[in-house]
Amino acid sequence: MPLFTRETEQVPCTVEVSHRFEALHAHVRFDNGAIIHPGDEVLVHGAPILAAFGELIVEKRQATITRASAVERLWTRLTGDFDFMELCEFSFSEEIKL
Repeated sequence: MPLFTRETEQVPCTVEVSHRFEALHAHVRFDNGAIIHPGDEVLVHGAPILAAFGELIVEKRQATITRASAVERLWTRLTGDFDFMELCEFSFSEEIKL
């Protein structure tokens, strides 16, 4: 793993988009078994997939994985918990505030 440089790789993937009552999700599975690590970025190529209500769409695509450098991966591991805590700073309320 390079200390400061990033590497990219092209991988085949399967994209699944569900817009159903029982499941609302979008998943990407790498067909070659590639694994994503902290700090890595993934770009799935192709037009956006828009599923109408009640649909489940599965498509084969290509993706580019940009691997984080060793320094970026370490930084992501060290600061990742702080970013997670930002997600926890919310509340649900039925009250409408004006």
